[in-house]
Amino acid sequence: QVRLVDSGGDSVQAGGSLRLSCVASEYTIWNFCMGWFRQVPGKEREGVASISLGDSSTHYSDSVKGRFTIAQDRAKNTVYLQMNSLEVEDTAMYYCVADRECTWLLGHWRVADSAPWGQGTQVTVSS
Repeated sequence: QVRLVDSGGDSVQAGGSLRLSCVASEYTIWNFCMGWFRQVPGKEREGVASISLGDSSTHYSDSVKGRFTIAQDRAKNTVYLQMNSLEVEDTAMYYCVADRECTWLLGHWRVADSAPWGQGTQVTVSS
């Protein structure tokens, strides 16, 4: 199974920027789609951004659209999430995930139960 290592989380002030990285052990059909979810204690995980590795098509949740950008570097098996204009509401644990396809339904990203996840990286935005 593909292994994912995510990093880049930190504490920043509102309005600041961070870049998260997710390194995949390999690129296969099993991780044709990659991206990030985030989770706040007591709430469900929320799909934030995804990228299809074949054609680099992207999808974002409404809450981050226009502020976050997801991109890939195939040579490094790495996907990046550039987060700008960070808000206090962006505070969460961010998890990289990989799946065979990017499936968004009614604004929510649906991943397979067997999809591999990174260990998570904490983003804290203060006012």
